Amino acid sequence: MPGREHVAPVRRDLRDFLHTPHHTRLKIPLTPSRFILMLPRLLLLTLALAGGLIARELPPLPPELADYPLKAAPEPVLRLQKGDRLAICGDSITEQRQYSVILETYLTACLPELEITCRQYGWSGERASGFLERVESDVLRFKPTVATTCYGMNDFRYVPYDEEIAGEFRENLTTLAGLFKSHGSRVVLGSPGIIDSVPHWVKEANGTQKDLNLALARFRNIAIEVSEAEDVGFADVYRPMLIADLRAKEAFGPEFKVAGKDGVHPGWAGHAIMAYAFLKGLGADGDMGSVTYDDSGATATSSGGHEVISAKEGIIRLRSRRLPFSPGQGDRTQDDSLRAGMSLVPFDDELNRFVLKIVSPAAATYTVTWGNSSKRYSAAQVEAGVNLAKDLVDHPLVANFKRVWDAVAAKQEYETRQIKNLVHGPEGQADLDASFALTEKARDRHVKAVAEALQPADHEIRITAVP
Repeated sequence: MPGREHVAPVRRDLRDFLHTPHHTRLKIPLTPSRFILMLPRLLLLTLALAGGLIARELPPLPPELADYPLKAAPEPVLRLQKGDRLAICGDSITEQRQYSVILETYLTACLPELEITCRQYGWSGERASGFLERVESDVLRFKPTVATTCYGMNDFRYVPYDEEIAGEFRENLTTLAGLFKSHGSRVVLGSPGIIDSVPHWVKEANGTQKDLNLALARFRNIAIEVSEAEDVGFADVYRPMLIADLRAKEAFGPEFKVAGKDGVHPGWAGHAIMAYAFLKGLGADGDMGSVTYDDSGATATSSGGHEVISAKEGIIRLRSRRLPFSPGQGDRTQDDSLRAGMSLVPFDDELNRFVLKIVSPAAATYTVTWGNSSKRYSAAQVEAGVNLAKDLVDHPLVANFKRVWDAVAAKQEYETRQIKNLVHGPEGQADLDASFALTEKARDRHVKAVAEALQPADHEIRITAVP
């Protein structure tokens, strides 16, 4: 497999070749020396195609959205590494501390072996230009190894698409990507999301809701173009939100607003979709481990951070050092529900697979019980593997997961206060470095609390053959 740093040039070569008219390609003489020079790139291109690293066309948009001009998004080119320090950057949607809490909790509880640490830098009303004014002082001083950005919502100024405004956004996003790269940080550029109504609190807003969403679609495309030009990652926030909003309104009525009741700031459903987009952009593979039960010998094995303590009479006792994403139950019909957002995108299927398999099933049907949740499966289903994290949501690991969630939420709340109120307040104006030094001591207590919240969890899965 070619290294990730080589994929983007290869991808550009392929794109340029495919966009070259056929008659022009035929005029390029393929001499022996030219062929030899082309071989390394051809080999990389072949390997990249085999690995699925070239951008693939997504399924077409629903007919109702066919006039939205959405470019094909590139495949993720970034993979999280052990010890990464993640900076989560953005405007007031980031400062809501919802998708950012989902992200950090997921990385902490679901991928503990990577030992990733996070900082949240949301700032209400901010554009990419404003972030550029503070990124070195607020963010780069802590030497992040990876960063996510989510700009464009304020940058497009809530008006129909304007080429001059778009050009300014492109320039700022390009500068931002280059700045992170120059400091050794990989970066994932998140697209803006959608709006659900023209915001009444933006006095200069004009145009219809669709006018503005069409403009945001083109700002999304700009983020893709910058990510390709700068060889950095991309997170497609816009497309899944657009489709989810349509499907949710069809299922639950017009009051379900993926982008939030004020039209711009999502509730938990929208933030779950945003987190899905960023986790995909960060290359998360969704493997939360597995448990395999041999019905013929009443034995069990496990993988992915789960240890089998005992297996007897269909009861598997486990100790888990990795938690699946476990927010518990929720109303899937409401836009302030995390579960609603998770069900509007393939969150569990792609990012949250804790799989149970039964080898040599002796019964035609089984009931699997995990905590307060039970579900009946056919022998064929359990032999193929079932996703307990998706099917049995009221399980014993929910409480352990909530402890991590609460610690992360408290830490991120302090990070907003640290940056906005203290470092950028009178204390920071008097002595910036001293303000950072002092506030870091307070933040360290929250960092420690997050680490202490993640403890091994003992639980059991019961497998009962149905007569």
